[in-house]
Amino acid sequence: MRGLKVLPSGRPGRGRLYVNLPDGQAVAWYDRQTNRISVLADQHREAVVAALRPYIAGPFTIGPPPVPSPADLRRLTLPPDEDLAPNRPGELLLGELEHGSAGARSRHRLRQDLTAQQRMGDLLDSLEPDGWRVLHGLPLPGLGRIDHLIMGPAGIFCVRTLPGRRQRAAVGDLLLTVGRTEPRPDPRWIRRAAAAATRALAAPVLPALALVDASRVEVAPTVRDIRVLEPATAAAHLASAPATLKPPDVEALFTQARDTRTWLPPLPHRPRSRSRSFTARKPGSGR
Repeated sequence: MRGLKVLPSGRPGRGRLYVNLPDGQAVAWYDRQTNRISVLADQHREAVVAALRPYIAGPFTIGPPPVPSPADLRRLTLPPDEDLAPNRPGELLLGELEHGSAGARSRHRLRQDLTAQQRMGDLLDSLEPDGWRVLHGLPLPGLGRIDHLIMGPAGIFCVRTLPGRRQRAAVGDLLLTVGRTEPRPDPRWIRRAAAAATRALAAPVLPALALVDASRVEVAPTVRDIRVLEPATAAAHLASAPATLKPPDVEALFTQARDTRTWLPPLPHRPRSRSRSFTARKPGSGR
């Protein structure tokens, strides 16, 4: 059948591909994560496969859509303007660079922050095939924004990313120092942000600091509650951590976290939806 259109959804290269009729009606979609084609109209099966052929990687399955889980139903009813999943790493900084202060020094620092967030964000996004789900630029009233929130087998991590500027970075209990710059209270901030995220999601969220392009990173021995990540070792560090969440819990948490209403106070005319509570399993307690 001619005229079928393939349209992407979500982040480039990671979201679903929808197959629509010329009038815009969807007849199928291709899930890149599972390599499955879900067909809504069986009479278009062969045409759907032909339209998707250039985008399919390796063996695939095809059939009717699976029965939606509660997380799927919540995602399907999520208004597009309240969905945080399409946010790009450092997206807020792009706006500040375009419309913010014209000072050369402040713009240079913004570019460094943006480069660090984009590099770390792209690395975290690459972990999705391993069971991780990632969000960027989540609003926290009174605290600003969470640079990255990652959810996967090892739990939930609230990540603040900072440029190392090819200098020594020292992480203490209360302050972070990069080179000879003034110490910053990032360790205190990330603990507060993780605590706020824990309350919002009703699930344990761990604080993490990501340092990009530091010549070396020194962590005080008393810092035991904050994960310190670097691009070269972050993937291995997260992969080696004990599993505490099952895949269905990760998906349900991701669906909850991508909803702006999870983070912002409810409007008077819009009651806040109830959150599902999760308790992380202890390492070794079984799957």
